[in-house]
Amino acid sequence: MAVRKLKPTTPGQRHKIIGVFKGTITASTPEKSLTVGKKASGGRNAEGHLTTRYLGGGHKRKYRIIDFKRNKDGVPAVVKSIEYDPNRSARIALLYYVDGAKAYIIAPNGLEVGQTVISGPDVAPEVGNALPMSKIPVGTVIHNIELRPGQGAFMARSAGTFAQLTSREGDYVIVKLPSGETRKILAACKATVGVVGNSEHSLERSGKAGRSRWLGRRPRNRGVVMNPVDHPMGGGEGRASGGHPRSRKGLYAKGLKTRAPKKHSSKYIIERRKK
Repeated sequence: MAVRKLKPTTPGQRHKIIGVFKGTITASTPEKSLTVGKKASGGRNAEGHLTTRYLGGGHKRKYRIIDFKRNKDGVPAVVKSIEYDPNRSARIALLYYVDGAKAYIIAPNGLEVGQTVISGPDVAPEVGNALPMSKIPVGTVIHNIELRPGQGAFMARSAGTFAQLTSREGDYVIVKLPSGETRKILAACKATVGVVGNSEHSLERSGKAGRSRWLGRRPRNRGVVMNPVDHPMGGGEGRASGGHPRSRKGLYAKGLKTRAPKKHSSKYIIERRKK
């Protein structure tokens, strides 16, 4: 996977860096049986009131149904195509199971068309295979990690991300997550071997404001440029900085700890993520 830097023939092309589709994306239309309509809210709730700002517009999308559970144990599947998904940063792979079923999974690095993948407790820990973490060798890089057995993949799903299984303790495994956090997860939970593909996604640059609008993102204005009636950091003569950073509702930002002190999952966290 690579990125393309365009020649500055127009102002919008000057800083544009986009992913390469040719040679990596092998199908241009999704599998119809695995797509459903996706309705955009534009940030409005059921009453039509704006509840989330800076959303709206954007290109129409279809949702691709991704198999995050990988519960067809022992049934091999062949990778039919690698496709683009507008709903996530990673690429997706279309699987054809030998029993006739079809499914989408998140495509890891190194997964190619024609390759066979399989899930289950007794499968080899190879790229694209999903198995319980009790069966994955220590030191393996993994993605699509469950937090509860059978719940479906919950963590390390975006482009280029991966976690590392560092050790085992009884019924739990110790996993180092993409954020830097180290935590305990039940060994019965499934994970997929490998690194999520499209790792160059972080290098992409939109190049112009219009590209953000295509993605459904409207212009976002800073609190410090507003009036006092609109934001706690607004007002003042000239370019006043606005005091301590805080949210529109007045809660301190950039440093205030918002995690609940008695949150039940705190006992599973061995080391917090790096600030």
